[in-house]
Amino acid sequence: MQSIRIIFNNITEENQDILVARLAETGYEGFEQNDTTLLAYINEADFKEEVLTEIAGELPYNIEIVPKQNWNQLWESNFEPVVIEDFCTVRADFHTIPVTTPYEIVITPKMSFGTGHHATTQLMMLMMRDIEFNGKQVLDFGTGTGVLAILAEKLGAYYVLAIDNDEWSIENTNENLERNHCTKVTALLENDGHIPVLIQDVILANINRHILLQYMGELYSNTKKGGKVLMSGLLTTDREIITSAALAAGFNFTAYRELNNWIAMSFAK
Repeated sequence: MQSIRIIFNNITEENQDILVARLAETGYEGFEQNDTTLLAYINEADFKEEVLTEIAGELPYNIEIVPKQNWNQLWESNFEPVVIEDFCTVRADFHTIPVTTPYEIVITPKMSFGTGHHATTQLMMLMMRDIEFNGKQVLDFGTGTGVLAILAEKLGAYYVLAIDNDEWSIENTNENLERNHCTKVTALLENDGHIPVLIQDVILANINRHILLQYMGELYSNTKKGGKVLMSGLLTTDREIITSAALAAGFNFTAYRELNNWIAMSFAK
């Protein structure tokens, strides 16, 4: 299967963040960002130019067709280690760097979202640092590379269910679980439109506003009394609508973090 690469040149970081958020809601699976350029990837079968045109507005873009199997090389050539404060280092297996943080995660940088570079992944990891995982049961809803599931096990979770509706993500997650010697995480392809009915101590949901709103009721019903749900994949402009939906579902707001126009929030049941 081939992929479509969309190239946006000469755009600000703020416009890049908005594009990433909106494109991710419509099936785009991989992104590369630098100071003035955004590359976005989607499976050829899922590509609809009318949707892209509506999202891009007046922003110019170019379209290229690339073989999907080239994505590994692409990610590897651009992937740099990420050090998240004094808490966690995320690196690829081909990196040889001194690690001074208490936690280290080694991932294969494939096309799945969640390398630790994006603000939302960093925000989720920092919020995870502030809650108790020892002996907890955890759901990673939309696991991507499995990076948050791996961190949950390293923080002491006794069982983690990592789900995604993309086969490539589950394949990538399983590779990363093996690479990090994880024994308490199960990666599951889940594409029936529902969250598995398991009552969780902690739910990690780094997805996007649309999906969070769609599943807010299921997130609440799958959370134990006293449990927590961490939500990200959100822009600052999403704060009010997500908070309102979470409170309406029965959650209580507990924490908020912001980085580069992206936010993460924590809610308790």
